[in-house]
Amino acid sequence: MSKSNEPAFWSLFSAGGMVAAFFVPVTLLLTGIGVRASWILEDELFSLIRHPFTRLYLFILISLCLFHWAHRFRYVATDIGLKRLGIILPVVCYGVAIIGELVTLFLLLRL
Repeated sequence: MSKSNEPAFWSLFSAGGMVAAFFVPVTLLLTGIGVRASWILEDELFSLIRHPFTRLYLFILISLCLFHWAHRFRYVATDIGLKRLGIILPVVCYGVAIIGELVTLFLLLRL
């Protein structure tokens, strides 16, 4: 039996879906609506973003959502007829997710 890396990508997909379902709405509520409704001041939000645990939370949130997108996009592209791209499609999809993860890490460390 050949070894496959599919379980790793499926686990990242499912974790990203769970994070997207539970934590993205809360994050959007706090940052998008909470600031406009004056539930949280902009200065308080920026000081919260500078905290290491918040940066870790944002990194995990963005990274897992990117891998969820990459896996979903790969299989949708395969279903619509791009199966002939073979190995190129997963490399591009997961490569974009990894590049997005590195950009996220760089930007969060710069704050």
